[in-house]
Amino acid sequence: MFTGIVSGMGEVTRVARLEGLTKFGVRMPPEFCAGLARGASVSVAGVCLTALEQEGDTVFFEAMGETLERTTFGSVAEADRVNVERSVQHGAEIGGHLVSGHVDGIAEIIAIEDSANNRVMTFRPPKPLMKYIFSKGFVALDGTSLTIVDADFVEGIYKVWFIPETLRVTTFGFKKVGDHVNCEIDAQTRVLVETAERSRG
Repeated sequence: MFTGIVSGMGEVTRVARLEGLTKFGVRMPPEFCAGLARGASVSVAGVCLTALEQEGDTVFFEAMGETLERTTFGSVAEADRVNVERSVQHGAEIGGHLVSGHVDGIAEIIAIEDSANNRVMTFRPPKPLMKYIFSKGFVALDGTSLTIVDADFVEGIYKVWFIPETLRVTTFGFKKVGDHVNCEIDAQTRVLVETAERSRG
């Protein structure tokens, strides 16, 4: 499990594509690798991956067919920036919301508005996910715990406001219109919505 509080940005290196499998390395931020054991879970761009090997500050991962189809790792390339977070430790503060790293779909950035010390991005998620999107609710985008604003169920879009610190620490400071991000809905929201649907059913 993760908190959605991104530790920093890594840089993708040495991508190798095999049939149904992609292997790649991520050069991590300073001190990220301290105590990182082989087999540890790491959130990379919001996807829970297993650390396989380590060479200096670079950690290597594998993404299988299911992951390649459902996440942005289907088009991962060298020099891509990715948000990274170590798995949460027992007793640690949960500053965001609990995130599993199991991506529900890919959302597209369809608009970006900049104003003094703020950036607002509009996202279009896969249509089936909109029923879980509520204003002031949570969503994890590329592993970042974010608050939803102005959910528009008719248009199938929602907005997120970013403070300068989030833009500095995460990849959202570099995102452009047309880019895609991994989207994980809040687990509690899913349970509530699906329980209500079954009750009506």
